[in-house]
Amino acid sequence: MPNIAVIGAGVNGVASAIKILEHFVNEGQTPIRLTIISEDFTPNTTGDGSAGLWGPYLLGGTSQSKVYKWSKSMHQFLEQIWLSDDAGEAGVCLLPCIRLSTSTVDTVEDFWRDIVYGAVDLSKEQLAAYNKDRSVKFTSGLSFVTYTSEPIKLLPYLMKRFVRNGGVVVRKRITDLEAFVADSEYDVIVNCSGLGSRTLLNDEQMYAVRGQVSRVKANWIFSSVLDESDDGNYIIPNTESVVLGGTHQERDYNTQVCQKDRRMIVNGCRRYIPGLEHTECLFDWVGLRPGRSQLRLEAERRGRKLLIHNYGHGGSGVTLCWGCADDVLDILLAAKNGSKL
Repeated sequence: MPNIAVIGAGVNGVASAIKILEHFVNEGQTPIRLTIISEDFTPNTTGDGSAGLWGPYLLGGTSQSKVYKWSKSMHQFLEQIWLSDDAGEAGVCLLPCIRLSTSTVDTVEDFWRDIVYGAVDLSKEQLAAYNKDRSVKFTSGLSFVTYTSEPIKLLPYLMKRFVRNGGVVVRKRITDLEAFVADSEYDVIVNCSGLGSRTLLNDEQMYAVRGQVSRVKANWIFSSVLDESDDGNYIIPNTESVVLGGTHQERDYNTQVCQKDRRMIVNGCRRYIPGLEHTECLFDWVGLRPGRSQLRLEAERRGRKLLIHNYGHGGSGVTLCWGCADDVLDILLAAKNGSKL
């Protein structure tokens, strides 16, 4: 019986584990033993604090064609959940969005516009409304509908699917990946350790992208506004709160709430929706996104063992997790069938 370990219980680790396990269960193939090993599980992962809005973000030099493929797979997965009886449990909702850009060279980044629903460019009149009282004007905007999948709900839903299919969970901190691969009982190890790969592998291409947000009680907001400029704000409704953001501070490892950032977030979001001034602040949150010069998804042989790397998802962990899990499974099956890696 193949013995497989996934290191990391964030959304990419759990998605990879489910993709592998459900393939072998559903295809009636040789039974496998699959274990997720992590120091932290939901609700204590980085993803649990995020809004879970679908959309490629902060991915460095990762191939656009790969990002398109991976993000489309996740969008289709979310559509399946939304059409099922699991949407409420998994925290999957349809959400109207506006993305705005101040670029004088390109229009709002939209290589994924055929994945989302009803994507149309904003008219000059619509842009003018958003540009009121702004010194740096928006030059383009895109209106569309996509999904949110709040990790604080999605991760427990996915973990339940994993355990229901016979998956095993081990709470343990891995400090030496080389020793773990060499000495453990596992035939295949899938490394989804996120920012942890910086120390586990001495990967100098990894760096933190600090994100701070405020969550407020504003159940009258039903659409999202996303400012793509360098210091841009965003407003993303979730089922029980609204996420106001945010920061993307590269190589900043401070996990404490910064009051200066909080003022920038709250005041910036109020420019778009003045009524936010009267909302109740529920809490502030800080997380460190796993930034990398390029997302790493590849495999290597360590003697008779297979080590698959799947990390460096930047601000797109939710957006890419199911598509990246597709590739993890393909790599595993290719190795199983004797193909070159």
